[in-house]
Amino acid sequence: MSRTPRVGLVGLGYWGPNLARNFDDLDALGAVCDLDPALRERFASRYPHAKVYNDFDAMLSEAELDAIVVATPVATHYELARRALAAGKHVFVEKPPAMRASEMEELVALAEQQDLVLMPGHLLLYHPGIQRVKQLIDAGEIGEVYCIYGNRQNLGVIRKDENALWSLGVHDLSVILYLLDEEPDEVWAHGNAFLNPGVEDVVFCYLRFPSGKIAHMHLSWLDPHKMRKITVVGNEKMVVFDDMELERKVTIYEKGPWQPAETYGEWRTRTGDISSPRIPNDEPLRLECTHFLQLVASGPEDHKEARDGLAVVRALDALQRTLEGVRA
Repeated sequence: MSRTPRVGLVGLGYWGPNLARNFDDLDALGAVCDLDPALRERFASRYPHAKVYNDFDAMLSEAELDAIVVATPVATHYELARRALAAGKHVFVEKPPAMRASEMEELVALAEQQDLVLMPGHLLLYHPGIQRVKQLIDAGEIGEVYCIYGNRQNLGVIRKDENALWSLGVHDLSVILYLLDEEPDEVWAHGNAFLNPGVEDVVFCYLRFPSGKIAHMHLSWLDPHKMRKITVVGNEKMVVFDDMELERKVTIYEKGPWQPAETYGEWRTRTGDISSPRIPNDEPLRLECTHFLQLVASGPEDHKEARDGLAVVRALDALQRTLEGVRA
């Protein structure tokens, strides 16, 4: 494709404006769509060059659009993404793309059949800090990875249509699977719905992988701390990604087990330097949108983004089933 791909954005609510801004800055925003007339009017004045629709199917029929960006409420993601793929459009869909593994499998199969891009909006994968952590792991700088744990907590936003697992866990889970490059073969989740019946506000997750590595996630919107942190524990070094830090996004600790003491059989530990590499402050969303446009221009290749998205939904689905089992 010699020109910049043109995208149509559906959903102008919470996250849609951020996507509209980035795709417009990249000279790719061709149309916007929403059921709310006030939002349509606002975005029509902000982006006068973009066509405005109140009907999704009408926007799908626009021949000049190469791709559709879905930023609507979670429950609508699967259906809108399916219809866009069926119409021959490449798709960027916010997380999670579907709320059942079977639905995500259908989307991936449809994208592969039509050789279309299907890219879930796993924003953290494009964060320069997470990219640096991945480089450290792949280069063997932290040694053998033992475990990873994520903390994603805050007081709010309290949701009624998705629990903490699907709303918050999808972020850290996508990162964990990306860093370890394998899917879990054992999962469980425990939580409770304190504010809205059937919608867990606090969830604790455990994942075990075929390699023996383990992971844990603490997810909550009922917490006094605002935390967005992922810790990777290796046998040589330990690394912390802290998205709440303004400058020290990544901290490397030269700490680890050393050798058993001869007298009591206890493990000695070693402690070395603590360092924080410089991390570029590029906007992750801009990097994510740019990557999507590059895929649309060049083709989906091996459909890695879609398959990685399937792995995330598959794990979420399995965790949700254990959560419902505990609730029952």
